Amino acid sequence: MGIEVGASLAGTALVTGGARRVGAAIVECLHGSGMNVAIHCRSSVAEGAALAGRLNALRADSAIVLTADLADDAAVARLAVDAHARWGRLDALVNNASGYRRTPIGTITPTIFDDLIASNFKAPLLLTQACLPLFGEQATVVNILDTLARHARPGFAPYNAAKSALWSLTETLAVELAPRVRVNGVAPGHILWAESTALNAAQQAEELSRIPMGRLGEPDEIARAVAFLLSPASAYLNGVVLPVDGALRLRA
Repeated sequence: MGIEVGASLAGTALVTGGARRVGAAIVECLHGSGMNVAIHCRSSVAEGAALAGRLNALRADSAIVLTADLADDAAVARLAVDAHARWGRLDALVNNASGYRRTPIGTITPTIFDDLIASNFKAPLLLTQACLPLFGEQATVVNILDTLARHARPGFAPYNAAKSALWSLTETLAVELAPRVRVNGVAPGHILWAESTALNAAQQAEELSRIPMGRLGEPDEIARAVAFLLSPASAYLNGVVLPVDGALRLRA
């Protein structure tokens, strides 16, 4: 699963939430393009181990699994150190891990709020900060956002607020960390149906009708966008948020 920008990648990438779904597609794409990958997970340890096993069978000593609860500040700091320690370098961070759930006003508890803020905003900020002294001379951060983060979506106030904060953070750090570190974002639309918010067939059809391309995106399409932003082909892109959404954002 290589990228299609005419260049291979090198070095080590840490991908949070990399054991399954879109995160696993990102891991496989970066690995297929030549990078060593540190696969972060919290509870999907079996999936992460299976993925690392497949990748190491393709190229020995090229993938590891690291577990951490991103709501634990100390664990976030250790995650950066452990990712760097395995191969003695750290070149890219992909903040993919994300909590997502419907939370209408009246149902929001402090625990739910803290969880959504931690996974979608606080952890990416603190992990980027922890990685900064471990990065080489040129490094790249890619934050996985949400194409609808800046649209009003009743029932998703904490999630949208957290993703909007991460969007703002992406642009702010692009300025603050340049030129040594580039910080960009990928904003997916509907890629896989959310596991935490089950939709019936009629609801799925309604969601698909809002997408001008008329279909869900593929995880590989997100992965290739991330690989492009890590590649030399995007060397002058900084503070960019690349929508991969089939133009959903234009109809929302």
